[in-house]
Amino acid sequence: MDTRLSFCRYPLLAMLCTVSVLSGNRSPVAAAGRSCSDTRQVYSEKGYSTGTAPVTQISGEHLRLCPQDYTCCSSHMEETLALQSERDFLKAIEANSQFLLTTFTQRHRRFDEFFKELIELSEKTMNQMFTKTYGRLFTQNAHVFQELFVELRRYYSGGSVSLTEVLSEFWSQLVERVFSLINPQYQFSDDYLECVSKHTEQLQPFGDVPRKLRVQVTRAFIAARALAQGLATGRDIVNKATKLTADSECVRGLMRQWYCPLCRGVPSLRPCHSLCLNVMKGCLANQADLNTEWNNFIDALYQVSEKLEGPFNMELAADSISVKVSEAIMHMQENSVSISTKVFQGCGSPRPTPGRSKRSPKDSGGNRRPFRTYSPEEKPTTAAGTNLDRLVTELKERLRPMRGFWVSLPHTICNDEKMAADVTNEDRCWNGQTRGRYLPDVMGDGLVNQINNPEVEVDIARPDVRTRQLIMELRVVTNKLRHAQSGQDMDFMDSEEGSGSGGGDHGDRYSDDWPGYGPYSPPYNKSPRNPVTNPVKPPRVRERNGAKWNKNSGHGRVKSSTNRLTFSLVPLLPSLMVTISPMWR
Repeated sequence: MDTRLSFCRYPLLAMLCTVSVLSGNRSPVAAAGRSCSDTRQVYSEKGYSTGTAPVTQISGEHLRLCPQDYTCCSSHMEETLALQSERDFLKAIEANSQFLLTTFTQRHRRFDEFFKELIELSEKTMNQMFTKTYGRLFTQNAHVFQELFVELRRYYSGGSVSLTEVLSEFWSQLVERVFSLINPQYQFSDDYLECVSKHTEQLQPFGDVPRKLRVQVTRAFIAARALAQGLATGRDIVNKATKLTADSECVRGLMRQWYCPLCRGVPSLRPCHSLCLNVMKGCLANQADLNTEWNNFIDALYQVSEKLEGPFNMELAADSISVKVSEAIMHMQENSVSISTKVFQGCGSPRPTPGRSKRSPKDSGGNRRPFRTYSPEEKPTTAAGTNLDRLVTELKERLRPMRGFWVSLPHTICNDEKMAADVTNEDRCWNGQTRGRYLPDVMGDGLVNQINNPEVEVDIARPDVRTRQLIMELRVVTNKLRHAQSGQDMDFMDSEEGSGSGGGDHGDRYSDDWPGYGPYSPPYNKSPRNPVTNPVKPPRVRERNGAKWNKNSGHGRVKSSTNRLTFSLVPLLPSLMVTISPMWR
């Protein structure tokens, strides 16, 4: 008789056999007979057919990703679940980055609408004020002001426009118009008025208003444009960084942690928290390398928004344009006698207008009515439905939690109870092979720290090209934002050093012995830059015949001041001014 059969006749031996089966490894017969009903149910709930799903566990020699133990998964099921694990991973990335994408998209739209409407409102206010005050004289010359706002809009929208040049040309055109209007008893040729506008910095016909307006407008517009562009860039970077594909090693790690328990027949078993972190840090190694530049970018956005809330306030700058221009015109009217006298001395005596009696410039100003500006209570909140302070406050509240997003993303995903077991449940979780504690250390952040990642094999010698491009984009936009904090536009760093026409930064160099070349006179005889050796933005200068400057400024081609209504927008940088006429003495 077989000895093994005789053992089973004894109850004690039978009990020991039973305990051996329950406490140790399952025998092939017992494992093969275990039901796969739980696995089949979960698999079916995910929308897959159970046609290839085993009813009971089978040998796992065919498995390529999961442990080759007895399993409830066929080869087809393993492939299907591997693809499902990739989809789950990408869905988790999208869900956790939605806050970033929504914030950048919505904040950009609201700030953009707000800034554009501020410009529209500023132009509308100026038109109303000046039409009420000057009537036909303003409407006849309205295109001078319209061109200013056209250029301001073009700058904000990202055009290659120098704000300093725009404002300089505006004041140059305005001084010609106002000078003609306060001296209607004279006829002025184009050359004569060019002589006037060329020397506005010495004349300072508008006082210190042009300098003040230039400082206020340029800083506010530079900061506003930088913030709007920064928010748009943030939106684009989040879009690009989250549109990733998982490579084969990442998919292997995702499958092993999320769906190998399903194949083992224990679908409710969640991966250990540390296992999940190592898988996520391996799959998101390149994204974690965005962290340093990303934090710099978020900090720069925050600081620019604070500037807009304070000294670079776009609302105040837009509101001040019409007020500052009206102050400048009033200043020139009130000082018309002294200004005209100096111009006549420097540019020559103009021809009287036929049929008009000669009168003093101070008599031509007319009765001025005070300008009306919006009171704080009357200010509309614009289409954005709010004011700048509220917009900035809301933005700053949303920027704070964005710091460190890319290195915290693995933790965010693994803290989801659907994705991994709780960190306190270290002994009753899936460790990649079976139920039990996960022993390997958790890796650091970034690509280079994945060299010994036990779950995802990462080639640290091959950084992702797209991620490196995103790092460069972040550096560029951060640099622009940092320059905007000090009122500098990176695109016009050289040209912005000049001062605005009609009263620039050199106002303290004004000398009472003007016209002339005293020791404090601006260097108007400085030769122009060589456009080859010193490339700058090509100036849109008026075509002038140099020989005309040797003629008497009061003679030549004469044009009535009241009919001279057309002009072209011309940036007149001090560094590009030609030597003044010998008549200027």
